[in-house]
Amino acid sequence: MSKLIIGLGNPGKKYENTPHNLGREVVESLAEKLNFPKFQEKKKIFSAISSKIIQEEQVILAQPLCFMNESGKSANALFKFFKVKEEDIWVVHDDLDIDWGKIKISKNRGAAGHHGVESVIQSLGTKNFWRFRIGIRPEKLLLPPEIYVLKKINKSKQKEKQEIIEKSTEAIIFSLSHSIQKANSRS
Repeated sequence: MSKLIIGLGNPGKKYENTPHNLGREVVESLAEKLNFPKFQEKKKIFSAISSKIIQEEQVILAQPLCFMNESGKSANALFKFFKVKEEDIWVVHDDLDIDWGKIKISKNRGAAGHHGVESVIQSLGTKNFWRFRIGIRPEKLLLPPEIYVLKKINKSKQKEKQEIIEKSTEAIIFSLSHSIQKANSRS
């Protein structure tokens, strides 16, 4: 059995430290916390990946090399290559429908306008995968959503951002060691 954990975001320096890249950053944090090997770029599956055995189960971390709106191309290639079950795919992503800093775990839900998740659902042909949804909604959204999600997170929010990454990483670690259902009842 394997678990495939995909951190959605955009590749490249230009998109680092943006709300849209929180999924990617959480997967990096997870790799660091659990001492995964260095990520390796695998062009055939459109991802940088790292894997390790945790509690007798292979855990594969993936960061798509394609842009957010094409995340499905990467997810589908990973799904086929690693031959995981749909419910063993965990997608980590930002969510503008959830307040800044909150985390929700869900399964079998629509994309709610998130183009990366929409792409994953279309490419996999199912919603039957787990999602770690990281809230990025500010108290007041003063910019159009498509600009806000790609704007650098300002210095005053860096400590909060780190706490969100920590909290999300811990939720995934708890899910791996206990179960995602137990983690879901805690969130």
